[in-house]
Amino acid sequence: MPFINDIATFKSLSIVGLEKNTGKTECLNYILGRLKDSEKRIALTSIGIDGESKDIVTNTPKPEIKIGKGTIFISAEKHYLQRRITSEILDVSNIRTSLGRLVIARAISADKVLLSGPPDTHTLKDLISEMDKYGIDLTIVDGALSRLSLASPAVTEGMVLATGAALSANIPKLVRKTKYVVDLIALPEVEQPLKDKLDMIDEGIHAIDDAGEIHDLNIKSVFVLEKSKETIFVHGNRLYVAGAASNNLFEFLRMQKNLSDIELIVKDFTKIFATPNLFYLFITRGGTVKVVQKTNLAAVCINPISPQGYKLNSNELRTALQDALQLPVYDIKNLN
Repeated sequence: MPFINDIATFKSLSIVGLEKNTGKTECLNYILGRLKDSEKRIALTSIGIDGESKDIVTNTPKPEIKIGKGTIFISAEKHYLQRRITSEILDVSNIRTSLGRLVIARAISADKVLLSGPPDTHTLKDLISEMDKYGIDLTIVDGALSRLSLASPAVTEGMVLATGAALSANIPKLVRKTKYVVDLIALPEVEQPLKDKLDMIDEGIHAIDDAGEIHDLNIKSVFVLEKSKETIFVHGNRLYVAGAASNNLFEFLRMQKNLSDIELIVKDFTKIFATPNLFYLFITRGGTVKVVQKTNLAAVCINPISPQGYKLNSNELRTALQDALQLPVYDIKNLN
């Protein structure tokens, strides 16, 4: 598969599902299986908890994460102690999660693991950087797109997106939902000097003037934008929103007379929680959206079967998505 070769060029990669049971773990296992005989030294961790044998929401069986001998894996103490695999501990981090400290270990045997990784984006970035000292070529992150997750898969260089029937039983609707996320992933990145400055800001709304200077507008939430409408653009039309960019924000911005001059900057694509209609309306009327952290979408994988048992036509779904996304789309269980 061509995207395996693309993956080999990255130092870090996230595997992200658009919904539970869209085949994220199957895709991850496929990639791990294809890479195990290569010379690539692999590390693996997770945003959230992954590798359970049963989905705690739907109570349906889930594929477990299988790693090969020599793979480094990072998981919280609670889940490390539940491992079936034989492994050696390389380090126990001072970083604490709700499930204990993070354990960095190397697999001595090949078996299944339960992963629960870094609690936030900064820790995840530091952990990926730390893998250099273990000679790791590629760190894979089992990712999550969720309001509840404080860590973002967009910090990785590359991403593989999993979608499928669990997202929608209707192919046109599934394609529309997937295309929206792919369009968000494709948002352009801000220029490097500004990127370095904004990357350090984690809260509030800020303005960037023509000289590239950042001004804290002392607006802690998008819900009070209306009260600040007289001063919000006093430093210029570039705004950085460190938190969630919601419908309220896009609705406020789209009502501005100078909409075509407004540039909205967010931390990464996972911070946009606006409906597709409002997002596209902002863009089509001249507004611009950029990100501080951008990842490269290597491929889209599909699972045509839903947890409820209905099955979409794999070839029809794959063709529809490829036409809409102009990207390679794969059903890893139907590669012929």
